[in-house]
Amino acid sequence: MTTPADTDLPLLQVERLRTAFTVEGAQLVAVDDVSFTLSAGRTLAIVGESGSGKTVLTRTIMQLLPRTGVQTSGRVFLSGRDMCQLDEKALRQVWGRHIALILQDPMSSLTPTLTIGTQIAESLQQHLNMSRTMARTRSVELLESVGIPAPRSALDRYPHQLSGGLRQRVCIAIAMACGPALLLADEPTTALDVTVQAQILNLLAAQQSERQMAMILITHDLAIVAGRADHTIVMYAGRIVEQGPTRRIFAAPRMPYTRGLLDCIPRLSDPSHTPLAAIPGRPPDLLRLGAGCPFAPRCARVRDRCHREAPPLITDGGGHWYACWYPIPDERGSANGSPEPTDRNTVS
Repeated sequence: MTTPADTDLPLLQVERLRTAFTVEGAQLVAVDDVSFTLSAGRTLAIVGESGSGKTVLTRTIMQLLPRTGVQTSGRVFLSGRDMCQLDEKALRQVWGRHIALILQDPMSSLTPTLTIGTQIAESLQQHLNMSRTMARTRSVELLESVGIPAPRSALDRYPHQLSGGLRQRVCIAIAMACGPALLLADEPTTALDVTVQAQILNLLAAQQSERQMAMILITHDLAIVAGRADHTIVMYAGRIVEQGPTRRIFAAPRMPYTRGLLDCIPRLSDPSHTPLAAIPGRPPDLLRLGAGCPFAPRCARVRDRCHREAPPLITDGGGHWYACWYPIPDERGSANGSPEPTDRNTVS
């Protein structure tokens, strides 16, 4: 998939991606002018509330959306290859082998009537041309690598016979089976308890480090992102509203929405029974977006201009970008960034 001429290219390059659905005779734009790049071995977190466009963005990158009733534009390059130009047969050669997806609910991605071994072997036989015997041996190794106890006997079990945490480990094993260069993990720990969440996230990090794989971690929880992502994109109403190095965003968020997400993280230092913070109001109706900033009705820093004009992405340097007319002052007390809009940013 990669030629010598492609070696200087980013692993993933998303250019001005837009995805819209026809709903009740109107157009609902779920992903609006999203651009970024991701290099091999790096982790990008995409965060935002439900309905912010995270999952649709993932499906658009993977080219998993239906062919009818959806309008898409923009480009998605994986190792220099334009995913948007591939037919279904070519995409099936890319899925699993070069890019893999882990969903938040393992029961929806595992086939309940097939054994675990059959589901892992299927990918190995299709993409790596392994024999049945070789695929079974490799399946045992994969289950062992993700911490499944008694992996050989687990091959003959069905998904409903495993706990939620073990099912998610099986999904990771399937995703890792063919050694993809890029893994997309869409809310991979949502249905799991806190202890199992940490185990799954640590497992993903270990697999990534071992394989030098790039990863996109999609989540609504900024607490999961801390210490696990090199770069973070914050989405709201289908748009990027802030992005930059994760440490910088946590230390000095400029967009009020990002500040609100950070304030929602519970802290061990808070006294017992401290009420949890919440962002007031509700996410916008994407069918009825106004001309201004979509976060304006919920924003404590809102002014008249916010209702009239949508802010572009601007930068205050250091690879930190945000879309806000009246950003939160940074640690140096400056609230003004460079007025240069952008449509592409890099996770190096």
